[in-house]
Amino acid sequence: MRNCLVVDDSRVIRKVACRILQDLKFDTNEAEDGLAALAACRSNMPELILLDWNMPNMNGIEFLKTLRRERGGDHPVVVFCTTENDVAHITEALGAGANEYIMKPFDREIMEAKLAEVGLV
Repeated sequence: MRNCLVVDDSRVIRKVACRILQDLKFDTNEAEDGLAALAACRSNMPELILLDWNMPNMNGIEFLKTLRRERGGDHPVVVFCTTENDVAHITEALGAGANEYIMKPFDREIMEAKLAEVGLV
């Protein structure tokens, strides 16, 4: 089974995303911010990271930039899942190494389509 790390400061969003991902046959782990996500990745690098932008301690873009410099950090598919929907944010995320971008709110169909685009479903 594939492994996904869901990174969001909202417990509700993490639970909803995990439920969808588990239905799509992913093992899931959760992190409440970028620092916790970085620790999780250093322990066990996931195949997929679903990443929020606005979080305390270390936001999504800071996490992504740090992840891509880590050993093995170039391998996970990173999908931003955020309310930030302007072109500048999307461009920054993709430039920092994100593979795809999902707008909140999302549902199973949206997530499945985006994961299909990056070859994970």
